[in-house]
Amino acid sequence: MFIEIKGVQFVNKGAELMLASVVERVKQYWPEAEIVLEGNPFSPYKSRAMLGAFQKLSLRKNVLDLNFIAYYLPNFIRNYLKKWGVVTEADIDVVLDAAGFAYGDQWGALKIKHLGGELKRYKKNGCKYIFLPQALGPFTRSEDIKVLKNHLPKAALICAREQQSYDNIRDIIGDASNLIQYPDFTNAVKGVVPDYWQDGDTKVCFIPNSNMIGDKNQNESWKKNYLDIMKLLMEKTQELGLVPVLLNHEGDGDRDICEKLNSFFDNKLEVIEESDPLKVKGIIGASKAIVCSRFHGCVSALSQSIPNLGTSWSHKYEQLFNEYIVPELLINPNSSKDDLERLLDDVINNNTEYLANINSSAKKFKAITEDMWLTVCSKIKER
Repeated sequence: MFIEIKGVQFVNKGAELMLASVVERVKQYWPEAEIVLEGNPFSPYKSRAMLGAFQKLSLRKNVLDLNFIAYYLPNFIRNYLKKWGVVTEADIDVVLDAAGFAYGDQWGALKIKHLGGELKRYKKNGCKYIFLPQALGPFTRSEDIKVLKNHLPKAALICAREQQSYDNIRDIIGDASNLIQYPDFTNAVKGVVPDYWQDGDTKVCFIPNSNMIGDKNQNESWKKNYLDIMKLLMEKTQELGLVPVLLNHEGDGDRDICEKLNSFFDNKLEVIEESDPLKVKGIIGASKAIVCSRFHGCVSALSQSIPNLGTSWSHKYEQLFNEYIVPELLINPNSSKDDLERLLDDVINNNTEYLANINSSAKKFKAITEDMWLTVCSKIKER
C-alpha cells in the first residue's frame, strides 16, 4: 500500500511536526505501507530520502494539470519507475492530507481547482482521500464554492480542526457523513529535549511569525504593533529575572523577524535554530513559558501544559485558545503596556485557573486524537 502524506514539508517546524506525527501512526497501524511525498523547494530530496519515502511524480505546472495521464501509463512503466523510488498519482492507495492551513480565501483559487481534480480522479480509481485535522476556509469565491460542493463529498473523511472550519465546510456540503471535527493531531506526539537545552525553567521562549506583519494578516493593529509588543514582553521577561530566548519555528521568513527583534537589545538574545521538530517540541515543553505566534508552537505548548501567550493572524488561533478555555491568553494588539505586563506576569507565575483549564483540555484533546486515528483506520479499511 502506498500512502501519500500531503501538505507537509521540512522547513516550517509545524508542518514537519505533522509529518513526524503521521509517520509515527503509519508505522503503528500500517507497518507494511510505503510512504510517498511530493518534492518541492521545502521538501528536498535528501530530507525525503532520510525517511525512505517514495517520490510522487507530479505532472502539474501552474494551471496545467496532466496527472490524469498517470492512469493510462502501462504497468511495466509504472513498475520501472518504482525501482527508482518514483510513483505516480495512479499508484497511490491513500492520501493523508496534513496541509494544516492551505484551503481558503487567504490562499490562491488554483489550490482549490487542483484539489477538485484530485478528489475526482482518486474517487474514480478507488483511492481514499482523508483530510487530517486542519483549518479550512473561509470560502467566499463562487468558483471555489462550486468546486468544493461538487468534489468534497468524494473524500473518505474531512476532519475540520475547529468549529469555524467545520462550519465553513458544512455551509458548502451540509451535514455530510464524511465531515467530522477533530483537534490538531500533533498534540499526541512526544517531544525530545535536546542536550543543549539547559535550565529551561529560567527561560521564556519567544516564537515569532512573519505572517503577523505580512499581507495575509488583515488586522492592521497587529501589523503596526507586533514588533513593539514582542519587545515589551521580552523586556518584561528580563525584569522578572528570566531569560527571553528566540526560537525560529519556520525558516528564512521568521529568521528575519528574529533578527529584527534581537536588534532591540545590546546584549543579543540566544536564537535557537533546531532542525528536528520533535526537539523543537521538547524545548517548548521544557521552558518556563512561551510567547508564540506560530500555531503549532502554541499547540506544542498547550498540549504539554506549558503557559502560552499567543498572537493571531487567522481564526485558527482564536479557536485554539477557546478550545483550551484560555481565550484571555491570546493577546489583544491594542492592549495597554500595563495589561500586557500583567498578563505575562500571570503566565510566568502560573495562574492556577489558566493552568487548570490547560491541563484538563490537554488530556481531553489527546484522547480525542486517539479516537480520530481509529476513525481514519476504519475509513481506510472500508471497501
